[in-house]
Amino acid sequence: MLILRFIPIALLALTCDADAGPSEAATEQVRAQLIASVDAVRPGDTIQAGVHQEIIPHWHTYWINPGDSGLATRIDYDLPAGATAGPIQWPTPGRITLGPVTNYGYEHEVTLLSSIKVPEDAIVGGVFPIKAKVKWLVCEEICIPQRVELALDLPVVAPGQDQGRGSELVGKAQASLPVASPWPVSVTSGNNGLTLRITDTGLQPDNIKNIWFYPSEWGRIVHNADQPRLVGGGTIELKLQPGDDAPTASGGRLNGVLAVTENGSDGPVTRGFIINAPVSAAAVDSAPAAEPDLALSSALILALLGGVILNLMPCVFPVLSIKALSLAKHAHQNPLQTRLHGLAYTLGVLFSFALLGSLLNVLKASGAQIGWGFQFQSPLFVLAVAYLMFAVGLSLSGVFSIGGSVTSIGSSLAEKPGYTGSFFTGVLATVVATPCTAPLMGAAIGFALAQPPLVLLAVFLSLGLGLALPYLLLSLWPFLQRCLPKPGLWMERVKQGLAFPMYAAAVWLVWVLAQQAGNDSVAVALGGMVTIAFAAWLYESTKTGGSAVRHSGEGLAALALAVALTGGYFGVEASFAAKTRSSTASADNHWEPYSAERLNALRAEGKPVFLNFTAAWCISCLVNEKVALSQRSVIDAFRQSGITYLKGDWTNRDVEITRILAKFGRSGVPLYVYYPGGAAASPVVLPQILTPAVVTQFIKASARAVSQS
Repeated sequence: MLILRFIPIALLALTCDADAGPSEAATEQVRAQLIASVDAVRPGDTIQAGVHQEIIPHWHTYWINPGDSGLATRIDYDLPAGATAGPIQWPTPGRITLGPVTNYGYEHEVTLLSSIKVPEDAIVGGVFPIKAKVKWLVCEEICIPQRVELALDLPVVAPGQDQGRGSELVGKAQASLPVASPWPVSVTSGNNGLTLRITDTGLQPDNIKNIWFYPSEWGRIVHNADQPRLVGGGTIELKLQPGDDAPTASGGRLNGVLAVTENGSDGPVTRGFIINAPVSAAAVDSAPAAEPDLALSSALILALLGGVILNLMPCVFPVLSIKALSLAKHAHQNPLQTRLHGLAYTLGVLFSFALLGSLLNVLKASGAQIGWGFQFQSPLFVLAVAYLMFAVGLSLSGVFSIGGSVTSIGSSLAEKPGYTGSFFTGVLATVVATPCTAPLMGAAIGFALAQPPLVLLAVFLSLGLGLALPYLLLSLWPFLQRCLPKPGLWMERVKQGLAFPMYAAAVWLVWVLAQQAGNDSVAVALGGMVTIAFAAWLYESTKTGGSAVRHSGEGLAALALAVALTGGYFGVEASFAAKTRSSTASADNHWEPYSAERLNALRAEGKPVFLNFTAAWCISCLVNEKVALSQRSVIDAFRQSGITYLKGDWTNRDVEITRILAKFGRSGVPLYVYYPGGAAASPVVLPQILTPAVVTQFIKASARAVSQS
């Protein structure tokens, strides 16, 4: 599946061990070599030794803080008595972004140095052996934990004797190490997050290609969040989004590396600067945010592509099929009319997304915690959409129709029949699209929800354009229209067949309503649907009669519709108020309800945890739970590995879950997160589409990687 290309997952269960060699060893993906800064050592010397890795294209290893997923490389030195090895000296890392996941690490090659202290009593004429056990995780579409054992023997020479130049890779590696910041650094914390400010840099803004801060500890910031910057007047200012373990103004510090890439005569040059600064409270947290041009353009592209893919999701496809039938009907008629239908549909989609974005901006301004599909957390909205789906199904089945016979609409609409219908079909497509999350959408929407109102609207309009694009192109290009079949009786049969996905959607929404407002709401919803069906039948059966019959039928139908809506409103409200939400585990006890306290307690005990954030109205969530997370093989794998499975239900509004979704750069569900054993272990985000094999193989490989670390 394409989604697997955007998340690095540990799919292999066995650690790959390379054959040990004197100083070099290789796996299929990585060649490792043990090197030193000298060819010989002298008693009491301090030398540089390290492991040089050559990584094949498209694969990567990890920095000390791997980011959203991964494991840092580990080197265990075995040295003679009296000798000591210092910690790894980490070169400035790079970003590896795969969909919504951002990792910190190295591609192509990297050298990890350490200082080695030779004992004073080393015997001249003897040998100083260096042995190293090296473990790393190398990833592309899958992640493979690997290890090698390396050895290097250096002769011991007398003081004053030539030691040789050693490996030239050492000098190259030392040049890639970050240096202490030569400039004053300050970090402030306020309502808009963390602000990293570096002054008196002397850097020329026109020469700067990119600036990025890499925290050396996980959880300090959100790794995949944009870092808007202001550069000018010798000052660099970065806006950072706080993470799960963000430093506070009460004694907290922010540590990491600031990578500055400048345009040089021979191409871009990146330098790293060590940041270690205390965090203070912001006096005035109103500094203007920089315009993240690159991030905005990326978000717009992701939103556009996500909107296109959204057409294939089960919640939208039936509506698009209805419009395709309409287009097939008009394709062999007036081309202008066909184009106008496509434009009307597109305007309906864009209008709806603009309205949705504006509502989100209003809710954000009021301090509400919101996300994609938030409106489906309202039982009344779910009931209204269920009624709408049922009514659309009745219309497709031919129970009733509203169109040319309604003479009171006006002469302008009578001259252009169907354009209003195309517009509102776009509105309908937007409504039914919101419980679905397509690949690429998560990162774009997560970005949009953290931006100013105009940026949010731009991203949402791009998403809407992607949703409307297939039908719009089909309506504008005569070549594509000629590929459509000619109108005929088959169209009526297909239209009637499309009523059943609408009925199925209504049934699903009633089930969602039961999860939100209790079983009594089911009776309310079904009773309302019966009343709506009666109103539709009454309207259709009387509209061809005389004036008195027609007006009586319309009046009684309107009354029946009002009864359905009013009864539904008060009935669901009463049912929801009476329902006491009970977050109990399932009967076979293979999962527990999510809470921050339970997660923190399990992590403090060093236990592995699997998080599933879901909602009853999320189709992707329900499919994943059915085909993957509820399978016996997955349940057994959880139990055998000692994994506690926590499920967070976002069906109704839950500020705590909304907050943790935002921390992982998501604005909606599904979200699957795995915390390996150990309180300090970094969480790993799984893909939005799961299979039993993906989950179980990932668990086995992750467990093996942890055991080898």
